[in-house]
Parts: sequence; structure tokens; C-alpha cells
Amino acid sequence: MNPAVRKKITQIADDAWTPISYPNAVWDEDEQRLVSDAEIAEIEFTAFTSRRKGEQITARLIVRRVKRLNPMSKPKTGNKNKGLTAQQQELFAVYRYHAVFTDSPLTLVQAEQSHREHAIIEQVIADLKAGPMAHCPSGSFTANSAWLVLAAMAFNLTRSAGCLASTFHARATTATLRAQLINVPARLAHSARKLVLHLPERWPWQPAWEQLWDATMGAPPRLATP
Repeated sequence: MNPAVRKKITQIADDAWTPISYPNAVWDEDEQRLVSDAEIAEIEFTAFTSRRKGEQITARLIVRRVKRLNPMSKPKTGNKNKGLTAQQQELFAVYRYHAVFTDSPLTLVQAEQSHREHAIIEQVIADLKAGPMAHCPSGSFTANSAWLVLAAMAFNLTRSAGCLASTFHARATTATLRAQLINVPARLAHSARKLVLHLPERWPWQPAWEQLWDATMGAPPRLATP
């Protein structure tokens, strides 16, 4: 983050932050968890201050902050020499900040929501570019048109598979879905005129894969244990 933006964020008063809740939890890639609430605030900011006065722009700096998890913070535990003793607790909250510079006439909450939705769309586009759209464009308009339709179909099917597999995979990138659910090192064998799929042992994504299989193919009959 730009040092000038960081400095401006520190000038936001403590009582200027407005709590918000997301209708749908947002996946946090940095902490690998779902985030359902945050705080937002705004402050006036002048950009391009290194340029001459006529090229400088003053507008709104909308800031969203999300409280970070502190794995070092521990709850109270017992001590055999004395009663409940508070171990190392969180001394102060630590936040991660996301800033947006805009001249939007929308209210604070509406403007933050609008830009957050833009970010989600940009992530989807980036995911497509890292997948099937990496092969575009070609020299043929019709080939590009057909490939775009096929890419969208493949992308939507992959996203649906992730949603059926687990909460984690519902938010994972397409590359992660391919690595963990599609490119499975399994072996197909024949036994008593039946196809048997041998999956790897101690495979960490087995529960998610089995949930996806059951959702799409139907749960297999359970064998009675003797």
C-alpha cells in the first residue's frame, strides 16, 4: 500500500468506523477463512501530489478494515498452583486495510459495496484468464466466439463442482479445484464385471471428493459390517 495512503488511514478517528455485514461471506485468501463482517470509513485524500497542482485530484478514500486472527491469543486455562489464570491475551486489535480512491456520489456503504462487487468480478475474470481463456485470442472470430462459450460452460461446471464438494472448494480458485478434485491420481480396475475406482490412501481431499461424487452420482450402497 502507498505510504501516503497508509498515513492517511492512520488519521481516521476511532469513532468514524461503521460496522458492516456481508449478505454472503467473502473468502479471505490471506487467512484462508470466510469473512462475514468488517468496518468501513472514509476520509478526504489528494492523489498525485508529486505532480503540479492542476494534475492533483482530491476525492474520497474509502477504507475497509478486517480484524486479523491472532493465533497467539489463548483463552484462560487452569493452573495447579492457583485458580484460573489469564495467559497471553490480545493486547490490541490488528487489522488489514483495503483502500479505494473514488469520486463516487454514492453513500459510504453503497460505494464500498459497489467496489467490492467489482473486485469479485475481477477475480472471476482473472480466474478465467488463468484457465481456458489463456488460449485466446486466435486469429478467427468464430473460433474465439465458440471458445468463449465453451470456456464459460467449463468454468460454471467447475464452480458448481466446488460448491457441491465443500465450503472451502466453493471459494477456491479453478486451479485449486483441478489439483484437488479433478486431477486425481486414481486407478480404474475391473472386478467381477464391475468397475472399481482405487483412490489414493490418506488423501486429504477424500471427504470433499466423496461428497461431490455422492451429490452427482448418488450415494453408493453401504455394505453391512459383520
